[in-house]
Amino acid sequence: MFKFTVEDAKRYKNATDAIVNLIDEGILEVREEGLFLRAMDPSQIAMVSFAMPKTMFSSYEAPSPSAKVGLNFDAIAKILSRTRGSEKLQVSQEGNKFQLKFVGTGRTRSFKVPILDMPAGVAKEPAIVHDAVVKVSSSHFRESLRDATLVGSHISLEATEAGFAIEVHGDSSDLTEESEKEGEEIIEMKVNKPSRATFPLQYLEDIVKACPDNAPLSIHLKSNAPLKVEYEVESAKVVYYLAPRIDSD
Repeated sequence: MFKFTVEDAKRYKNATDAIVNLIDEGILEVREEGLFLRAMDPSQIAMVSFAMPKTMFSSYEAPSPSAKVGLNFDAIAKILSRTRGSEKLQVSQEGNKFQLKFVGTGRTRSFKVPILDMPAGVAKEPAIVHDAVVKVSSSHFRESLRDATLVGSHISLEATEAGFAIEVHGDSSDLTEESEKEGEEIIEMKVNKPSRATFPLQYLEDIVKACPDNAPLSIHLKSNAPLKVEYEVESAKVVYYLAPRIDSD
């Protein structure tokens, strides 16, 4: 059994949005040091790895070494969206139920969702040594993705010594955006080898959706290899992997 409390329920919602934007169900592991999750999306082309330290919580109790609970995160997200004002959130396991209790001034609301019997989670993250890392503002990158949706459904990302570029080709138009390495849009950039790969645009939009505005967002690239995107939201670290589209010659 476990129990933990967040002083502001909205903070927990913001963090868990990073999970539900990609997956509907997954196994949450409650360890002594915090909350962890690793899961693939239903199409098996994207993975999310989530870690929230116990320092995020005002109180935290977890079994040793851990408790693993299968959850419907889509249902939990809908419940968390009903937080009001400055409510406190208490989360606990009650038998075979996952309980979310909102505690406000003079009122308490409790929701319970079933704990699911699910197969073991994803074993580990992909062992990929990326050739380029680009750190950009989340707000800037989201605007680039919005531009891209006007053109096509896939986006090519490229990192070279000169800078970072995106490219989209559609039936009626094309888009190219180039950001200089020393320009104001790039926070930090390291390129060991020029890298380029193409990815489904909708997945990238879902991946960056939960990143706070103007927060640093790191993009790890390797030509024709899975993309790695990482950022922090409400003290939680979120890492995503997305398989590329490989074009046949």
